[in-house]
Amino acid sequence: MEDFKLKFYTNFIAEERWRYITDGLNTTFIVTICAAVLGVALGFFVAVIRSTADRKGNKKGPVLSVADTLCRIYLTVIRGTPTMIQLLIMYYIVFTSPDISKRFVAVLAFGINSGAYVAEIVRSGIMSVDNGQLEAGRSLGLSYIQTMMHIILPQAFRNILPALANEFITLLKETSICGYIALTDITHGANVIRSQTYEPLMPLLAAALIYLILVSLLSMGVTKLERKLSC
Repeated sequence: MEDFKLKFYTNFIAEERWRYITDGLNTTFIVTICAAVLGVALGFFVAVIRSTADRKGNKKGPVLSVADTLCRIYLTVIRGTPTMIQLLIMYYIVFTSPDISKRFVAVLAFGINSGAYVAEIVRSGIMSVDNGQLEAGRSLGLSYIQTMMHIILPQAFRNILPALANEFITLLKETSICGYIALTDITHGANVIRSQTYEPLMPLLAAALIYLILVSLLSMGVTKLERKLSC
């Protein structure tokens, strides 16, 4: 017991090392939430273009054809390369200035990455809605965008909510690689403590426990939301 207290004091209390964890938690929250917002916005935009092109088939015009091609390239590149490589490219190649905010780079990299997966999730949800719903909306005098916003997307959202929640959880855990650009998230904070105390057990277990709690809370929240939507 005394040994446990000593190690706990050394890893978290001494020199206020607990601040590495709390500062990292703050960074993880900011990066995850901002990247999720960017990813959802980008994903919905790409999904609407892709689903519209799929529905029109050979009847899509030149503008839609170009947009659909660009979206396909985006999805192929982002889903076909590791997130860590994308983060490093964004930081060391796209933004070469040392004055650039690491948080901004992380949000942009993770947001663009998440957007590709959200796009396919949303597209599958849109395509699962019967085509008659679209035709009914258009027959009522609604434009294509109005029909998508007020009829198709609300129905698709119920179908894709679990998959979107899983993507958000995955995004939360993927932020653990922020340390590769020297951004202190939960994992990087635990690693800093480990490098100072030479005791990896407690800081890494603390990081794992925090992730577990966050994921559990998110899962509980999504479960409650699903129940409300099903009523």
